[in-house]
Amino acid sequence: MLISPFLPVVYSVGSLGDNLYKICDTVSVAYGTPPDERSIEQLMESSVIVINKQAGPSSHQVAAWLRDSFELRQTGHGGTLDPNVTGVLPISIGRASKVIKVMQESSKEYVCLMKHGKDPGKDRIAEMFTKFTGPLYQIPPIQAAVKRELRIRRVYEIEMLEHKSQSTLFRVECEGGTYIRNLCSDIGSALGSGARMEQLIRTKSGPFTLEDSVSLINAHDKYKKWKDSGNPSHISSILKPLESMLVDLPLIDVKDSAVDALCHGADLGSPGVVSVSKSMKRGQLVSIRTTRGEAIALARATVNADEIAHNPKSKGKVARLERVIMKRGTYPREWRSK
Repeated sequence: MLISPFLPVVYSVGSLGDNLYKICDTVSVAYGTPPDERSIEQLMESSVIVINKQAGPSSHQVAAWLRDSFELRQTGHGGTLDPNVTGVLPISIGRASKVIKVMQESSKEYVCLMKHGKDPGKDRIAEMFTKFTGPLYQIPPIQAAVKRELRIRRVYEIEMLEHKSQSTLFRVECEGGTYIRNLCSDIGSALGSGARMEQLIRTKSGPFTLEDSVSLINAHDKYKKWKDSGNPSHISSILKPLESMLVDLPLIDVKDSAVDALCHGADLGSPGVVSVSKSMKRGQLVSIRTTRGEAIALARATVNADEIAHNPKSKGKVARLERVIMKRGTYPREWRSK
């Protein structure tokens, strides 16, 4: 349903859900475009496509090929996959590249085939998996395009799927930046049998799964069908709003009157807050949105959610901006520079 920009709409308290503190009532006017109402042309300026990467090309090459195939100016990728690794690779389009780093840091899930030097036995492997769950020290492998220095990464869960002779198939959930090649090697060393990563598929990156993904060739075919026919149904299923990359972040919804000031780089003060995720903690990266669900900026929380909820009339800062997403002028200017 289209809403006239001249008719104010009361922000629905019931739509906030149980995970948000409602700080104040507000009125939302129909500026901008909610994520689920954007046209294909708008999505082609800012969205994400989840590619099911094949073995061979690097992540950078996949992003470049999609850029050329879709006749775009800018693409980026969310989390590097080695050339021989397959699976979920989010590719950002246009302005969405401003927030693709969120995907690089998000949790990941892999299915890995690990090859042992000799069979250590299914029970010993299962026991070792429990010991490698939790925080781990890792040094990036030589193949990695990052500085080789000791760092800590967390493994949330390791599940054995199948074991036969010298091969173990397992699923692992882990923090972004965890090297499964190193994990296999370290498990093999601890078992005394030696082990290496034989094959690896990324099955999940942040909120995106293999079911959300499309092959590079299929994506190109959908783009050509849309260009030739003008029918948005050919491509709409693979273009996801940039907000879909931010669903795992704590949220702060703000008043319309605060939007353009944020777009000009102002930090967020308490008077502009409409609602906030109950889980938000000081120092966390947060997504600042309009009350219509549009991403405005990424910011670093300077207070806990409880502090805002228990002192809603405070005048202090609640978040320090790190990256502006929304274009200036999308919402009217309702502030004055000093």
